[in-house]
Amino acid sequence: MPPEASANRSAEADPQTYVSGNSVLQTAPLVPEIHLHLADERAPLWTKTQRDLWDDGIVLPYWAFAWAGGQALARLLLDEPERVKGKRVLDFASGSAISGIAAMMAGASHVLAADIDPLAAVAAQMNAQANGVALETSTDDLVGQSLADFDVIIAGDICYEQSVAERVRDWLGAEARQGREVLIGDPGRTFLPRQDLEPVIGYGVKSSRDLDDTDVRNARVWRFAAG
Repeated sequence: MPPEASANRSAEADPQTYVSGNSVLQTAPLVPEIHLHLADERAPLWTKTQRDLWDDGIVLPYWAFAWAGGQALARLLLDEPERVKGKRVLDFASGSAISGIAAMMAGASHVLAADIDPLAAVAAQMNAQANGVALETSTDDLVGQSLADFDVIIAGDICYEQSVAERVRDWLGAEARQGREVLIGDPGRTFLPRQDLEPVIGYGVKSSRDLDDTDVRNARVWRFAAG
């Protein structure tokens, strides 16, 4: 590998310093109760190009943004804590873990924040600590595995690509039919499998034109039908 390709693998060498140095601890618009390490115009990550990110040793920093679907899930859990109180929760494709943190704040007995991005796991732990809660993290690919250890599965913003949405649809649908509560947060993406879902609640989520090309995203929480 040429020197210029390996000179700045800082995310791999010191992931905690990378997260803190490329983000600002702040709150998300819909969930001011939760503090997260997020990228904005004050953080170096905001203006980095794809080549810059590659040089840092990362691809797409989904963990650095509070996506609308995750905010919607977090808002629901904080407003209706009985959905997760005393229960075991999986925050699938957790990113910043905003939804998993909300579940812990709402009284969940245990939360696993699962994301295949190792940097997301680091950010999730740092965000949990910033909010005075503890959660477990995993970078395993859980798709297709049994989720019998969990009572509730929450997943925000997982339908951004058709291949991803199709990969998880049958899996999460089957888990719902096994009696687990499966909640999806989504701002109306094309590949959301609406035919398998029941609407729970909707929110208007303040956004950034730089990120979403709009000032407000209409996000909704959906529930996988059990039958």
